[in-house]
Amino acid sequence: MAEITIATFVPAFSRILPQGADYVRILPEIVLSVFGMIVMVLEPLLEGEKSQKVLGLIALGGAVAGLGATWFMAQSPGLAFWNMVQVDGFSVFFHVLIIAIAGVVILSSYEYMAAQRIRAGEYYALILFGTVGMALMSSAVELVLIFIALEISSISSYVLAGFRRREASSAESSLKYFLLGSFATAFFLYGVALMFGATGSTNIDEISKTLRGGPIPLLAFVAVAFMFVGLGFKVAAAPFHIWTPDVYEGAPAPIVGLMSTAPKAAAFAVLLRIIFVINVPGGSWLIWLSAALSMTLGNVGALVQNNVKRLLAYSSIAHAGYLLVAFAAAPGLGTSAAMFYTAAYAAMNLGAFAVVSHFANTGERYVNLEDYEGLGRSSPLLAATLTIFLLSLIGIPMTGGFFAKFYVFSAAVKANLIWLTIIGVLNSGVGAYYYLRIIVMMYMRESRKEIPVIPVPIALRAAIAFCMAATIYLGIFPSGVLQYAQDSAQRLVQQSLPSASAPMATIPETR
Repeated sequence: MAEITIATFVPAFSRILPQGADYVRILPEIVLSVFGMIVMVLEPLLEGEKSQKVLGLIALGGAVAGLGATWFMAQSPGLAFWNMVQVDGFSVFFHVLIIAIAGVVILSSYEYMAAQRIRAGEYYALILFGTVGMALMSSAVELVLIFIALEISSISSYVLAGFRRREASSAESSLKYFLLGSFATAFFLYGVALMFGATGSTNIDEISKTLRGGPIPLLAFVAVAFMFVGLGFKVAAAPFHIWTPDVYEGAPAPIVGLMSTAPKAAAFAVLLRIIFVINVPGGSWLIWLSAALSMTLGNVGALVQNNVKRLLAYSSIAHAGYLLVAFAAAPGLGTSAAMFYTAAYAAMNLGAFAVVSHFANTGERYVNLEDYEGLGRSSPLLAATLTIFLLSLIGIPMTGGFFAKFYVFSAAVKANLIWLTIIGVLNSGVGAYYYLRIIVMMYMRESRKEIPVIPVPIALRAAIAFCMAATIYLGIFPSGVLQYAQDSAQRLVQQSLPSASAPMATIPETR
């Protein structure tokens, strides 16, 4: 009997429904949108306390269903909707990463929403709708569609940042994020318009072919610079990072975990396509400068912070700089290193913010460094998990953060970016100080005030355990994820090469 797979049903679905394969290639976005609408419809029909658990479970089910739909989508690679969406290993990687991040944030929000006494309805729906935009950004190959997906993601993030409605800092966070985000998005849109003027197309593949076919007009260089400004804001890269500390401080802690990982992953996915597929020469100096500034300003800014959320905000700026080091490297090496780094950073940063959101308690009262004094004695398990995530952020061996930095710096060395590598290594040493400072507070200082330690609920345990498992797995068995990233990167980069026959260099695997 012939083996039946999911791919067997795609042609049949295409015959039943016009453009059926096209809909399969955006199936995760459709599933997430449906679950988001279900949450919105049910929210006014449920009582306050009951809605918290029911709507959270529905949203979590939507994230799980979205992962299943991503697997279904992966069986039908190719272009969809007039070459505006492309399903390949690259887009599947980021779909899985972004939807998994959303699922972990939903799990870590159960207890948080109850503790903060916030009604949950539109909160979970906005997470799902924002995930739709971020996932679509990773598979879109049409600049106008990327802009629309970016707006879907951004609008949800603006609202979620101000969800602690009783706190003035949260309203300030949302307003600042909205105003500066709108300004940055305008830069991206203007860059799209300039690129259309320079090449006559907004399709990334067509733009790449046009620019390879003759002399590159000055307008194309300006267009890439403008688009980098818009995306640099989303990833909190210097000098477009000013909003990050204030927004992270005022936004709900689980949402900060989301904002610091998923939108960054989506924006980096777009940036990888723009930098390495469009491949406009001469842009490396811009990436080099932004990477050096991000690493230096982020780490120096974190040194003087007493608020843990602001400290991790400056940390995220520094990590954006480490990631940009991969963008300055050669396409083949840089793409796979950036993909691995994005996954490792998402696991360890989400885990750290999950612990911070639990420890902060009602009103997020306990977010200063001195509040963590003696946590190693009062709650050894919570302190141990946070310690592992912080060690991974430093880049200690046996954690995902070590191999993330190793692959990025290896790519930079192979591309002869010696000075940028030196700057990155020195900044990693500086960053170790403020991460270790938190560990010292937990284990080597006596608590000077009484802070209630609430038992960790089951949902949050699951979220932290998932992040912990991913962090340790990427630190001990990185070769599987790296190999997938290298294969996906090779297919992506070959789109920009005149001949696909040239072999690509690879980062040495660690088994």
